Amino acid sequence: MIDILAKIHDKFSIEFKVGFHARRRVKINDFVMNTWIFVPDSLDINSQTYTREHFYRDIRDNIRLITPIFLLRDITRGENSPLQHLEFAFNNIASSPSRSSVAEFEYQIKMFSAIFKSALRDQIKYIFVTAQKEDRDFLFDSLLEDVTDILSKYRSLSNIIKTHTVSQENYNYFEFGDEFMSNVVEKQFYTLLATLNSRDKDFADRFRKKILQTIDGEIQHKTANGYPVVSPDSTDKYRDLVFRRGVLKKFIESDLFLTAKKKKDGVLIEQIYFSLAAGVSMIFATTVAFSFQLKFGNFTMPFFVALVVSYMLKDRIKDLMRYYFAHKRRAKYFDNKITVSIKENIIGWSKEGFDFISERNVPKEVLQIRNRSALLEADNRYTQEKIILYRKLMQIDREKLDENSKYFVAGINEIIRISVQSFLNKMDNPEVPLYISKANGDIEKLQGIKAYYLNFIIQLKYQDFEKFKRYRVIVNRNGINAIEELR
Repeated sequence: MIDILAKIHDKFSIEFKVGFHARRRVKINDFVMNTWIFVPDSLDINSQTYTREHFYRDIRDNIRLITPIFLLRDITRGENSPLQHLEFAFNNIASSPSRSSVAEFEYQIKMFSAIFKSALRDQIKYIFVTAQKEDRDFLFDSLLEDVTDILSKYRSLSNIIKTHTVSQENYNYFEFGDEFMSNVVEKQFYTLLATLNSRDKDFADRFRKKILQTIDGEIQHKTANGYPVVSPDSTDKYRDLVFRRGVLKKFIESDLFLTAKKKKDGVLIEQIYFSLAAGVSMIFATTVAFSFQLKFGNFTMPFFVALVVSYMLKDRIKDLMRYYFAHKRRAKYFDNKITVSIKENIIGWSKEGFDFISERNVPKEVLQIRNRSALLEADNRYTQEKIILYRKLMQIDREKLDENSKYFVAGINEIIRISVQSFLNKMDNPEVPLYISKANGDIEKLQGIKAYYLNFIIQLKYQDFEKFKRYRVIVNRNGINAIEELR
């Protein structure tokens, strides 16, 4: 299975979170992701102004394991629960603080915290998106109880490691997990309350007190333990607090991120093609030289002119052949290959390729999904949209993945961020004056927004599964205004 979520990451970049879910019974899992980007002609984005190197400067991806999936209530219950693994690691480091036990202690804290964050997010989403409205009160009460239970049991484990065998450095790992989960609860519940105020005010009014009590409890806990909290007395606009939370998040999720080594793909075949190009040009030059030598002799003016002309044409032929082979190679090969590994153990690879393509090379199904309006279709005959094709392959070895993870991991998430700043250079002013007349005869000047539309059509394929997604990104010179998923 393969899925995708899109959102605005910041003012100038969009983010696609692609989930590659590897089946348990399939050893080698192959995934395909093709993205067609339709760019308005007026932005002057083409193969001369926007090169392959430029594109790869504008794109950034992070590859990480999908967080192990647990129900919130199962984190502290049952055999092989995250809490059970965590407690074992705490007892182990307290009785035998070896290098391996310290590594396991740190790993289990990170995984427990990451699993808690993911489970809380998914449960909140289920309650307010999927579940029946009449079940929300019960489900949310259960969620609050589960959150309190998880945090309480995690914090009670500190008594195990309050011993002389556990160094302060190692005890800090416990506090990092504690602070991270407290931050997660605070952020999730504040965000939830703000969302409910506009979408479901009745529910917000019923649960406001409980939600705020939970948040206040976490703020008091952080204050008592010396963790930084949001304070109106901040003199640096919370710069240090935001920085600390960012570092803390990276630390906790570091064991989920994979090592990705990128190198140019198809280097050997490229050199073979280029050698063939040099050989063809040399055959031409030698043939011309031999022909004129046989007809006119060695030391004649025609032979001299033939040598000069053949040498000139030889270089042109070589460049043309290199160009031909380069484009032929890209049809089958990719620009880069990324080896994906956990520590030093390779669990798969990813390949990516970039090209500008003509509309006649776009599949009909993709053009139907693009679904230009009649006006745009008429205009496109004169100012054609430029089309970028970004190809990606992902391969995951299920057995290798299982061997290198202590929890069951569904697969890999790839977070792809694409900057649109290069597309803004040729845009007009973001505001356009408009006018209306009033009843009294006066004219009022208004400001309209000048916007451009980037259309992303993404094909996702895995075995017999295939689906298309279309996203429209609305941008102007000030940056991204919105991203819409169109059906």
